[in-house]
Amino acid sequence: MIYFVVSLLIIITSAALGFILVANPALAIELQKKFYVTINWKIEPISMQKELRNTRIMGLFLLAAALITLVIYLFLAFK
Repeated sequence: MIYFVVSLLIIITSAALGFILVANPALAIELQKKFYVTINWKIEPISMQKELRNTRIMGLFLLAAALITLVIYLFLAFK
């Protein structure tokens, strides 16, 4: 039972993160930049428009993967 709950939490968290990446890709980029500053690195995208587009695409893939995983997981859990 705990395995089921933990798995669902991971799937839901992944879907939420995917949605955030699609809805607000600039936030993800800023968080990444802040993280790198903490480890003494400075990163800047060469093209912010391409970075925003790629982050949205990555979010769509994460969201799709989470939803597909959820459907398969629920199918197998209640089989």
